[in-house]
Amino acid sequence: MRSFRLLFWLLIVAVPGNCLRSMAAPATGNFCVCIDPGHPSENNDGAKVTNGLSETSLNWEVALLLKQRLESDGIKVVLTKKAEKEFVTNRHRAEIANSAGASLFLRLHADEGESTGFTVYYPSRRGNWHGIEGPSAEVLASSKRAATNFHRAFAASLSGKLKDNGLRGEEGTLIGGKQGALTGSIFSEVPTLLVEMIFLTSRHDAEWIKQESNKRAMVDALVAGVHALLETDHP
Repeated sequence: MRSFRLLFWLLIVAVPGNCLRSMAAPATGNFCVCIDPGHPSENNDGAKVTNGLSETSLNWEVALLLKQRLESDGIKVVLTKKAEKEFVTNRHRAEIANSAGASLFLRLHADEGESTGFTVYYPSRRGNWHGIEGPSAEVLASSKRAATNFHRAFAASLSGKLKDNGLRGEEGTLIGGKQGALTGSIFSEVPTLLVEMIFLTSRHDAEWIKQESNKRAMVDALVAGVHALLETDHP
C-alpha cells in the first residue's frame, strides 16, 4: 500500500496541467506559472520555416527549458499543451491557466516583420471576441503591473544581446488591432503577458537563438522576469 501511494503521488506530479509544487527546491508559496508555447492554434500552425526555424518548435523548446528551470527553483508550472504539435485554441489555453489558478499566464512567441529583437505585450484594454468581452478591469490592472515588472528584469538580462522593442499594448498586434486584445487575454482571468522572443524574419535573431548558449540566455531572461514578479507580488 505504501508503494502504491508513492507511485500515485509521483503520477499526479507528472500530469501536465497540474499546478502542484515542485519537490526539487524549497516552496515558493502559491506562485504558479502557466507557460503557453504559442501555436498551433486557430490563427496559425506556426510550422513555417524561416531562417531555419519554425515558431512552433522554438516556442516548445524554450518552454520546456523554462519549465525545468522554474521547477528547479521551486515554482509551480503548468503547460498549455502536452506535445509540440498539439492543436489548442487560444481560448482553451487561457482556460487552462484559469483552471490552474496561475499567478502568471506567460505566452511565448516569435515575431515576423522588418524589425529585430524582443517585445513584451500585455492587454491594455478590453477586447471583443464574437461578442464576448474581456479581460476584466482587475486582470487589465494586474497584467499591466506584471508586464512592467517582468519587462524590466527581462530586458536587463538581455541587455547588449538583443534589441529591446519595449513594453506594448496588445492593440499593437495584428489580432489585437482587430479585437482590442488578443483572444488569450480576452478569456484570461489571471495576469497575462506575451513575449515575442525574437523576429524569425531577422537572420541576426535566428542565428543568435540557434546557439545553445543564447537559447539559455533567453531562458535566463524569462526566469529573471518571473522572479521579478515573485519578489514584488509574492515577497
